[in-house]
Amino acid sequence: MLKTIEWLGNRVRFIDQAKLPLEESWIHADNHEVIASAIRGLKIRGAPLIGVAAAYGAALAALNFPGKDFKAFQLYYSSALKILGSTRPTAVNLFWALGRMEKAIEGVQSVEDARKSVIKEAMDIHRQDQEMCRLIGENGARLVPQSAGILTHCNTGALATGGEGTAQSVITTAHSQGKHLKVFADETRPLLQGARLTVWELINAGIDVTLITDSTAAFLMKQKKIDLVVVGADRIAANGDVANKIGTYSLALAANYHNVPFYVAAPFTTIDPETASGDRIPIEERNASEVTEGFGKRTAPAGTKVYSPAFDVTAASLIRAIITDRGVYRPPFDFRSRKT
Repeated sequence: MLKTIEWLGNRVRFIDQAKLPLEESWIHADNHEVIASAIRGLKIRGAPLIGVAAAYGAALAALNFPGKDFKAFQLYYSSALKILGSTRPTAVNLFWALGRMEKAIEGVQSVEDARKSVIKEAMDIHRQDQEMCRLIGENGARLVPQSAGILTHCNTGALATGGEGTAQSVITTAHSQGKHLKVFADETRPLLQGARLTVWELINAGIDVTLITDSTAAFLMKQKKIDLVVVGADRIAANGDVANKIGTYSLALAANYHNVPFYVAAPFTTIDPETASGDRIPIEERNASEVTEGFGKRTAPAGTKVYSPAFDVTAASLIRAIITDRGVYRPPFDFRSRKT
């Protein structure tokens, strides 16, 4: 399994996803600001991985604090958490992980003890994400027929998590069970995470994958080449509405029209019981240049107006089931408590 991110004792090593698939390049970060910059610049992406990376960023901040003044440490550490928390507004895993890192220093009396506590907590978050990915794969693979055409969107594999993936773990687990799969991967405009990352991962896993443009998906369903759609999530509201990469809503509409099961796969931590419905989820807007000058080449006239939300919201009524590490949930969804 690809190790997308690793803790090396006094620094963090992670793959630069912005350079894939043309170059497999690794970055070594020794402070939290490098981690924050990497998250903003999509060198680190995917809701679960963002959470893991932010936790490691907090651990680096603790390591880098000079001196033994604990009150000064608390101020410095709090500032570092705010910097990490300002990177991406939509993915709830980021704030879940930072909340745990904040609690990690509660009851601690010294800088040295705080360092030990936050490093342990960050490593625990990473290990738990690995286990959650495994369980998502096992739970979701039960929904995959012995022979199936599967459509997926964006990237939800090892590159998006601390483990095997979320939606992609469903695919790789089903494949490992000997099921005969033909996967269709949306390119995922405008930054082509499906083309650059998902296809790269699935080819390396020996899985039959075909790349399509985003606008081809509905036609594939009409041709009856798709037996199920499985996507990830960046935040799931209490009522089951799901925020995910832009284009997910269109897939859900097409899947429902063609009576194709539409599944969402995410760790239970992606559920935000404090957000009642999808219209309360903050939606990040990306820089216009990602649309007009994608990968350094202008494709629209100078001065073109652009609307580029990074995510959209799919209503719970369009979702056949939500696959989590705790099990498979079906409508009507009610996640007002994470104890569901």
